[in-house]
Amino acid sequence: MSRTTIDQKENTDDKLTASFLNKFEITALNSMQEEAGKTIQSGADVVLLSPTGTGKTLAFLLPLMGTLDINCSEIQILILVPTRELAQQIEQVTRKMGSGFKVNAVYGGRAGTLDKIDLKHRPAILIGTPGRIADRFRRDKFSLEYINTLILDEFDKSLEIGFEKEMAEIVETLPNVQQRILTSATSDAEIPEFVGLQNPVFINYLQEGTSQLTIKIIFSPEKDKLKTLEKALAFIGHQPGIIFCNFKEALERVSDFLTEKHIQHECFHGSMEQVERERALIKFRNGTNQLLLATDLAARGLDIPEIKFILHYHLPPRSKEFTHRNGRAARMNRDGIAYILQWEEEQLPDFIQEIAPEALNIEDQKKVKLPQPVKWKTLYISGGRRDKISKGDIAGLFLKQGQVQKDQLGVIELKQDCTYAGVHAEIAEMLVDKTNNSKLKNKKVRISII
Repeated sequence: MSRTTIDQKENTDDKLTASFLNKFEITALNSMQEEAGKTIQSGADVVLLSPTGTGKTLAFLLPLMGTLDINCSEIQILILVPTRELAQQIEQVTRKMGSGFKVNAVYGGRAGTLDKIDLKHRPAILIGTPGRIADRFRRDKFSLEYINTLILDEFDKSLEIGFEKEMAEIVETLPNVQQRILTSATSDAEIPEFVGLQNPVFINYLQEGTSQLTIKIIFSPEKDKLKTLEKALAFIGHQPGIIFCNFKEALERVSDFLTEKHIQHECFHGSMEQVERERALIKFRNGTNQLLLATDLAARGLDIPEIKFILHYHLPPRSKEFTHRNGRAARMNRDGIAYILQWEEEQLPDFIQEIAPEALNIEDQKKVKLPQPVKWKTLYISGGRRDKISKGDIAGLFLKQGQVQKDQLGVIELKQDCTYAGVHAEIAEMLVDKTNNSKLKNKKVRISII
């Protein structure tokens, strides 16, 4: 390739990257993304280690867009992830880039018939959990020979939750993988041999976090910390945050207490149905609820950018989980704060003592009111991307037929077969009355409050 041709390609890549970044309202890549992009473009196998929230998804997606063949009608990039939520997040990010290439995500918790519909015309980029991807590969007869890039995002989490067998099976079925990219927010996971890394380049930014996290301890005079939690939330005030519990049973007990105190919140744990988990996150993202009460399922792979605090009702057993939890708050050049509720006779684990967090006596603080009911509601619309419905169609229906103001509309999230929209609480019922059973494109849609 001549120097002129190389320069022309670099200019084209730069313009493409600038176009994608503009859609995310980002003016420049961070240093990790810059280094990862150049290394991935070189074609080398890559192990990318960087803290939660530093933009690893864009770091591997941006340089790969230019490698896709527009004339190929088969899967070219396969991305394996540990959770449904991470699969959905990467799918949304990829769609937002607007590359023109088809992308689909498949995962447990949704009907296999939906997978069949989505994969009838193969996507250039396929994202999914190892269990569901392995199942599709066994059942379907489409070609895998054009998959030249394999990405194992949060690979250590996939191994930790028992997907090693499925991952090995998938890798074995791919005959022509030229590049492998592994990502993680920790450095202590062993890379299994079946991945087949060839002279990988390690990019490690774990010690160069882009955000500062402040950790504070709130002492509880009683072993049962519910009353202290109530006071802590009053002290923190009306801000979006996540309260972490170690087990579902404890989470449900805390949830019952918050409900009794009329403190709005959403629950998020592994025993919930997929649609319940999805709606909990949507309502949290669009401001319908300010508090997410979660297990460690919410510690990784969730794109919730506006979190102001993390509160550890229970501490996790290991420092790794503690780091991942806190990464929900300290993200991408933003500072964060994490609170630890500690019974006065409770012994803190070594990894907390090494941090030497500041003690906070909220008993002496000026009394603050508990978080007030939020001003948003979430509407469900029974039509989505598969029906050729766009966000603009939804907004247009609400603005024209619903006769609401622009500032009364919030976040609109488009899914394959439905849409969710945040609206001001005081107009929600009126808006449903005016727009339910309206026709969008060629589909009559049902609209309701969730």
